Amino acid sequence: MRIKVLLAAILIWDLTCGLGFNVYADDNVVRIELKKQSLDLNNVRGARIYVKGLRGSNRNSASSDEQIVYIKNYRDVQYFAEIGIGSPPQHFTVVFDTGSSNLWVPSSKCFFSIACYLRSTYKSRLSNTYTKNGNSCKIPFGTGSVHGFFSQDDTKIGSAVIKQQVFTEVTKEGYFTFLRARFDGVLGLGFQGADSRNVTPVWNNMVLQKIVSKSIFSFWLNRDPTSRMAGEILFGGMDWTHFRGLHTYVPVSKNGYWEIEIGDLFIGNNSTGLCMDGCPAIVDTGTAFISGPTTILTQINHAIGAEGVVSSHCKTVVSEYGKAIWERLLSGLHPDKVCHGICTNNQTLGVSHEPRMRIRNSKSQRLEKDILCNFCEMVAFWIQVEIRKERSKDLAFKYANQLCEKLPNPGGKSYINCDVFSLPHITFTIGNKSFPLSPDQYVIRVDDHQGVHCLSGFTALNVHPQRPLWVLGDAFLRAYHTVFDFDNLQIGFAESA
Repeated sequence: MRIKVLLAAILIWDLTCGLGFNVYADDNVVRIELKKQSLDLNNVRGARIYVKGLRGSNRNSASSDEQIVYIKNYRDVQYFAEIGIGSPPQHFTVVFDTGSSNLWVPSSKCFFSIACYLRSTYKSRLSNTYTKNGNSCKIPFGTGSVHGFFSQDDTKIGSAVIKQQVFTEVTKEGYFTFLRARFDGVLGLGFQGADSRNVTPVWNNMVLQKIVSKSIFSFWLNRDPTSRMAGEILFGGMDWTHFRGLHTYVPVSKNGYWEIEIGDLFIGNNSTGLCMDGCPAIVDTGTAFISGPTTILTQINHAIGAEGVVSSHCKTVVSEYGKAIWERLLSGLHPDKVCHGICTNNQTLGVSHEPRMRIRNSKSQRLEKDILCNFCEMVAFWIQVEIRKERSKDLAFKYANQLCEKLPNPGGKSYINCDVFSLPHITFTIGNKSFPLSPDQYVIRVDDHQGVHCLSGFTALNVHPQRPLWVLGDAFLRAYHTVFDFDNLQIGFAESA
């Protein structure tokens, strides 16, 4: 009997090692232990994500292939780790960020930014392996950017040393951007070209210099708040003790970011509708929240009782255009086409009894038209959701009006009741599989001197309505162990252990 047990154990050991799950048996794996700091309300209020197109377009001509620049300010970052640059190593606390590509740290030549005096700075004169580069660079950051120049030096990550890694010495940091930051710099794990200025990112060099034998890295966040270890990044493998079951893999859909395609989102058992035909989502280890389109986040706010912003423009669309929207949806018109009259220079929605909308060329009139257009498109989706549920017109309009009072605050986060037991699950569809988040997973608890505050883990992020973008940050990644497969250009998700 003992022999059978021993043989079974050996077989399991061989299988897990062969699949790359047992990283302890593989010397070509670099293990990084993450440390966590709690969020505070000041940082949370200032945490924003920004997107902009690489080429100009108007709302009627934007294509699904339009490239975007994805920028954030990192104020809500919770997870950090230490690296060393130079010989002997100079130590820096950095954010390991799949949403960017650069490695940057403050320079000792940063003289005119107060933030540089509050954290570690790189001193090239103290390193025996420093190589001068000197080319200037600018890295987008929030509403502004950081400025500096490229240098080369050996970079120590865990037990590994990457030879002559090109990085940015930052010489100018925004006052308000970095003054409250709890890290020195950022180590980007995104693709070369996203924002890297043709500099080979750290991860690529780990592969090229054969520091790792497998071109994957995995990301695990510990859900146990009492544990000393906040999480781990494993370069070159994955640890089977960090997840349950098998990973669901989906292809990276666009070069530049770890971006995938996701499907419909459900609140409880109810479809939100907007992403039934697919939506892009960037998997981002460098942000605490889940960001998404206002159309869906308003539905989430309503369902979980989150605070919201009341919009009179939204209510105007329901009262003045609701009947026309309803009739067009019943006729089979797609929600994107329902608001054609408002979103173009046509004066009406094409229904004779509806109010006429005069379009002038003044800036205020164009702004008014764009605002009404945005709300018309949202109201059309909300009413369509109710039509699918076979709700009456009156109930559909009532629901839309309620949503008009729950719009997510574009400048902050939404507070909710800390009693989360009655809240619904929020479920993402990825690779035709459901990935639910329970209330305790998407509710963010923030402690301060006034007590405990609870925030929705969802924040608004709006790009062109035909390409609603999601960002899956730590609120999602705490629930699901994530594998970033560089060779096969795919990302895998499994339930986190």
